[in-house]
Amino acid sequence: MYSKDGETYFIVDAHVALWDARPENQRNIHGKQFIDCFYDYHRNLSPESEVWPYEDYLYQGGERLVRDLFENGYVDHAIFQPAHLGAFYNNGFGQTEEAFALTQKHPGKLTYNHNFDPRLEQAGLDQLRRDAERFGLKGVKLYTAEWQGDSRGYKLDEKWTYKYLEACQELGIKNIHVHKGPTIRPLDRDAFDVADVDHVATDFTELNFIVEHCGLPRLEDFCWIATQEPNVHAGLAVAMPFIHTRPKYFAQIIGELLYWLDEDRIQFSSDYAIWTPKWLVERFVDFQIPEDLPEYAPLTVNQKKKILGLNAAAMYDIPVPAELQLAPVEPQAVSVA
Repeated sequence: MYSKDGETYFIVDAHVALWDARPENQRNIHGKQFIDCFYDYHRNLSPESEVWPYEDYLYQGGERLVRDLFENGYVDHAIFQPAHLGAFYNNGFGQTEEAFALTQKHPGKLTYNHNFDPRLEQAGLDQLRRDAERFGLKGVKLYTAEWQGDSRGYKLDEKWTYKYLEACQELGIKNIHVHKGPTIRPLDRDAFDVADVDHVATDFTELNFIVEHCGLPRLEDFCWIATQEPNVHAGLAVAMPFIHTRPKYFAQIIGELLYWLDEDRIQFSSDYAIWTPKWLVERFVDFQIPEDLPEYAPLTVNQKKKILGLNAAAMYDIPVPAELQLAPVEPQAVSVA
């Protein structure tokens, strides 16, 4: 948790990863391209004091994750959102066994979400059922631009994806996190288009669709979809570090999200280990909409508390101490003339 100016914030980092991009795990040149693109984002959008050496970035390991998130980063709970990327990495990019073992070691601190690929058809669907039982899944992370054989992406509204989403409903996997954000080299930009979110959100109203990276650079498209689909949520991974390099741009992002959605459908994410949560939490608590953007209302403390943790805690049934919950809003008395 984080405290400042008499206020204490319960922090849920809703998008973290534990990866292995070391040369021995790179299947081909694309494995190097992918992690180099991550490192470019990290180096270019981080304060100089927060930039890691490249060698450290290839594999951070569980001990460092625990230190960076929970000991130094103010995080009360974090949620793994792994990417497989088997076309680029011999043993996959996200480290399933190590990440899940950490959740077993720190059950009150970490939640493990897994992934699926509908192009694996029935075999993958059978695996999803086994994974749901083994990991106790409440959510999954989808990379619609991931390569599989000759395919360089899939859409959420395709036949086999629907079968997987139907299985998610049946299995109680209610939270569908979808990467719909900036392209990562060498993945194709158009495979991350947000348009297919509209279709599935309408047809699967029992599921939550958390659009990670809030559709950037397609923020306007995302907002028009989310305002009419109440089960569509915005994840702030990738958007958050602009609070440092482009604070006015970040103000526009958060201002648009609060205008079109509401403070109950926006979730803080550091996207660890692309960035670390400590400085992002500190900057967000201090952040305010610039005066030269009067079309956006000022950020309130309660909005920041919801975004930094209470929204994701509610979605994942994460216990929040009573003293860190928001006080109920007292109904205003209506005066009769």
